[in-house]
Amino acid sequence: MEKKEQLYEGKAKKVFATDDPALVIVSYKDDATAFNGLKKGTIAGKGVINNRMSNLLMRRLEEAGVPTHFVQELSDRDTLVKKVSIVPLEVIVRNVAAGSFSKRYGVEEGVVFDAPTVEFSYKNDDLGDPLLNTSHALALKLATAEELEQIKAMALRVDELLKAAFHRMGIELVDFKLEFGRTPDGTLVLADEISPDTCRLWDEKTHEKLDKDRFRRDLGGVEDAYQEVMRRLTEDLA
Repeated sequence: MEKKEQLYEGKAKKVFATDDPALVIVSYKDDATAFNGLKKGTIAGKGVINNRMSNLLMRRLEEAGVPTHFVQELSDRDTLVKKVSIVPLEVIVRNVAAGSFSKRYGVEEGVVFDAPTVEFSYKNDDLGDPLLNTSHALALKLATAEELEQIKAMALRVDELLKAAFHRMGIELVDFKLEFGRTPDGTLVLADEISPDTCRLWDEKTHEKLDKDRFRRDLGGVEDAYQEVMRRLTEDLA
């Protein structure tokens, strides 16, 4: 499958058309951004790790009955996926207080929740991806009531599966962001990626951060952290 014209370029990926109108190629970059693009940089080899990790985890989710956009890994950085129209919602699932949740509500980082929390935010960079509730999502016609219920149920199922997978690797899944897309027939599927860019991952024993927070907070060792997660995932699959 060959890349045709570029359809889109985001902060971390480019999307290319193919000969098949139902399929596109996603190409992962090493570019890194934080704080809605205010902080920019490069994480060497990030694109290769995020591509591979995302595909491995998407395949696992598919096997467990979660529909995804994944079709086939083409190379280190390129993956063939179903062409979907992205639902303009970022879905954040939190198992532990951290990041913007801690800041917003004055909760100390590391407080474990009794049950996962699900947040929606409006996927709109110009507005700073504001938080919204289901009534707002309906008023803005971002999704139907049925779709919102389905998205929440799928997000919690993904949390359950990923939590177990990362726990086997000695990693705590603190929180993560998901995006969903509609296929031409209206089916909702998990899209975007699952990686240290989109997940907060802490070592279960040391609580060392193994994700993009190392870049956001200038902690150093960003490449090492991404490689460590990939190493543990590969060992887990061996």
